[in-house]
Amino acid sequence: MYELTDEEKLLAETMYKWALNEIAPIQEQIDEEDKLPEDFFTKLGELGMLGITIDEAYGGSAQGIMMQTLAIEQLSRISPGLGMTYGAHSNLCANNINKNGNHEQKQKYLPPMCTGEHIGALCLTEPNAGSDALGGMATRARKNGNSYILNGTKMFITNGSIAHTHLVYAKTNPELGPHGISAFIVEAAWPGVTVSKKLRKCGMRGSPTSEISFEDVEVPAENLMYQENRGVHVVTSGLAYERIVLSGGSLGMAEQALEYSIKYAKEREQFGRPIKDFQMIQQKLADMYCLTEASRGLVYRAARFADSPEGKRGGKGTELDKLAAAAILFAAESATTVCSEGLQIHGGYGYCLEYPIQKLWRDARLYEIGAGTSEIRRMIIARELCR
Repeated sequence: MYELTDEEKLLAETMYKWALNEIAPIQEQIDEEDKLPEDFFTKLGELGMLGITIDEAYGGSAQGIMMQTLAIEQLSRISPGLGMTYGAHSNLCANNINKNGNHEQKQKYLPPMCTGEHIGALCLTEPNAGSDALGGMATRARKNGNSYILNGTKMFITNGSIAHTHLVYAKTNPELGPHGISAFIVEAAWPGVTVSKKLRKCGMRGSPTSEISFEDVEVPAENLMYQENRGVHVVTSGLAYERIVLSGGSLGMAEQALEYSIKYAKEREQFGRPIKDFQMIQQKLADMYCLTEASRGLVYRAARFADSPEGKRGGKGTELDKLAAAAILFAAESATTVCSEGLQIHGGYGYCLEYPIQKLWRDARLYEIGAGTSEIRRMIIARELCR
């Protein structure tokens, strides 16, 4: 189940080599300036990495979640922040439109997203609605003739300040609570759409994160995605895939932290010999390896299942939901541990900005929070186990 095909190996190798050549030389600058390279998306589009899960009719290659997971894993080995911004565009936004949009919506919005001409973002979380994103949602969309009038604020939006296309959730029937939510495709250039705040983060720098405000935004009725008051379906059908793909980012970080640590342990000498010869360092490396490989097993299993006929049905109450939550829960917490232990192996040098292990350490922590916290993931797993 976890053995990669030749095609999968080629994609993973292609993405890693590209990131190593294009991103690694400027990674320190990206982190210091907290700035996404201007040609990042167009180059990934030329590489064929932006439409991996998108139907061929709309400019993609229809290769599935496993391929998408491998791509973000390899990119995250070099730059977890850019891996996250890539995942938000290609999976959270584009894949959701591909899965739930109608032909006209997909024909209009997906081709430029596959080339990198346009960038996508998902707008779900709000300032006062994080883990309770659906129940606590305050954003409203009021029907007005052949359009909807959208008002509200979304928080922690990856790619928010650079996106051309936003997938926005809003309540169209507040009396129905979570079952009165609808999904809309909103263009950033429309009047009333503004970046109200750019957020400064300690990690995942280079991946722009923003607060987005929608003030009396007129959204054409044809930009309602799926059905009115059926936004929960769109959310639940996409969250599992989001969690699986982003778990690949955690796996990539753990892999790279282990690689850095092995190299350092071989080169660094104390008490007249390499620190790799000391049992406490050996224990750390062994534990880091086991956590990384166990993460790989869960992540790849979930991704393989997502591409199966049963996995494609998705949604709440499915095996996919449980596997996706387990994959990102374990991979994210493992990455945090592996990166922390890697920094410990590097000692004082690991805490200095010249050594990239500290960046992985700062970046890893976010995946225990984003795409549903570790606590929410445990609730999902327990809920499915006890059905």
